[in-house]
Amino acid sequence: MKHRRLFLLLPLLGLLGCEKDINIRLNDVAPKLVVEATIENDQPPLVILSRSLSYFSTITPQQLAASFVHGARVDVSDGTRTHRLREYTIPVGNGYSVSYYTLDSSSLSTAIIGALRTRYSLRIETDSMVYTAATSIPGITKRIDTMWWRPGIPDSSEGRVQVMVKATDPPGFGDYVRYWTRRNRERFLPGSNSVFDDLVIDGTTYDLPIDPGVDRTSDRPESWNERTFRRGDTVTLKLANIDRATFEFWRTMEYTYQSVGNPFSSPTRVLGNISNGALGYFGGYAAQYRTVIVPR
Repeated sequence: MKHRRLFLLLPLLGLLGCEKDINIRLNDVAPKLVVEATIENDQPPLVILSRSLSYFSTITPQQLAASFVHGARVDVSDGTRTHRLREYTIPVGNGYSVSYYTLDSSSLSTAIIGALRTRYSLRIETDSMVYTAATSIPGITKRIDTMWWRPGIPDSSEGRVQVMVKATDPPGFGDYVRYWTRRNRERFLPGSNSVFDDLVIDGTTYDLPIDPGVDRTSDRPESWNERTFRRGDTVTLKLANIDRATFEFWRTMEYTYQSVGNPFSSPTRVLGNISNGALGYFGGYAAQYRTVIVPR
């Protein structure tokens, strides 16, 4: 028995003795164009262009400001008219500015405003490259019936409340939605899981709680208190029907957000709809709004 144990131990010691450091050199990847382009019913198109940053780089405000793409030719078409968007740069404080493309106020004769059940195409030309994408603003099929509040669960002792909504999904699969919330005069923020399909609730009327939106640009983690509604809040829900491509982009993007730093998560490819290897998406939104005032 002693000899058998020694026989099993020797190969193990041999394996341990063969350990060596393995250094993997990752190839540098050239920056790619990043597109965030949207069009919403009754709103003009909005396009933000930037260049991707290295995964391992230390991102500073200066790098972010320098990543915006300037001087691009950006056209949006509804199939009848084509409008060239104009670049605007606005200061955001601390000496930094952001740049975006939207309607050219000097060419309003061809201006395009988002309309329900309309398809749009996007064309971007920059650095001798052309990128294209298409999206549609669907009809508003998901109906918000009522919106109300109730004491927060499990603890309402500090004025926490839960906002509820009753909604109706029409019969027939293929209704995709995205939602945002706004508290008082704050900006609209998407939920941590902001997109949903109707595979389970097709053709039904249902009640569900609405989680407050989250600010993913914040450099400090949100506490539980900051992610709840409270007495005295005016809460506005923005719910938008979206097409399949917009749904898939945000579904995979939000999964990626949640899997960062998780060693057990599966790798996910974000599904954008911009051609020529660019990152990002062009999405259409058919939006509706509801507001509830929570008394103090």
